[in-house]
Amino acid sequence: MLTQVAEGVLAHHSELLKNNTVVVRGADGVLLVDPGIEGSEMACLAEDLRRLDLPVVAGFATHPDWDHVLWHADLGAAPRYGTARCAAFMRDVRSAPDWEARVAEGLPPEIIGQVPLEPYGLITALPAGATQIPWEGPRVRIIEHPAHAPGHAALFIEEHGVLVAGDMLSDVFVPMLDNWTDTNDPIEEYLTGLRLLEAVADEVDVVIPGHGSVGGAGEARARIERDRAYLHALRDGREVDDPRITSPEPGWEWVSDIHEGQVRSLAKRNEGGGTGG
Repeated sequence: MLTQVAEGVLAHHSELLKNNTVVVRGADGVLLVDPGIEGSEMACLAEDLRRLDLPVVAGFATHPDWDHVLWHADLGAAPRYGTARCAAFMRDVRSAPDWEARVAEGLPPEIIGQVPLEPYGLITALPAGATQIPWEGPRVRIIEHPAHAPGHAALFIEEHGVLVAGDMLSDVFVPMLDNWTDTNDPIEEYLTGLRLLEAVADEVDVVIPGHGSVGGAGEARARIERDRAYLHALRDGREVDDPRITSPEPGWEWVSDIHEGQVRSLAKRNEGGGTGG
């Protein structure tokens, strides 16, 4: 079901991981951001758009996590944009001879076989440093940053005051850091991403996270502050007091496992002499 969240902006909510698909009306059709998750959901979304006489004229993947690079044939053959780094990441994924099997192994078991893989990750790279979506519709600013995943980008629909945050500013997930490596500082990268989102926070009337509930005026800044507090506590080795961990929504207790995994990874990284932010 599509729900209007702001003038010219609709959202579809998936219950499995509380994913949000965003639909932005343009002159000749819609921009579709992060469609998912199950094939039946995407087919239903395509039918809803058909009934509204809203063809998909462009797509966008906020980052290369599996649940943000999905597509369905019923949505049409519009270009599906992403940052240059996001598109390059997906090219590497699809270049492996057994990529479909690898992707399927990473899916939640309850939807294996229900996610169309043929169009998976077919992302058209925007020029490096691109700052807006190339389409006939309201200006959609691209805010690329290093947090969470390679080539991650938020979208700011300036005319309507809507921030599409990708996998940030969630009220159900704690900040999830990029893979721990010897060459990056994932906490500082995430803090950098928050600073870039903060630069537009006072202009945001509606924030749409990749997972969780849509927030109204003032919620973008509140979520930025909550995520920053989490990261500072994680970095400093302090106890984390965050309702997403201490009092999670029923059925989402496993978010604490994500947190504990990040605590262990940071401790291991620090023991090895790596940077910790």
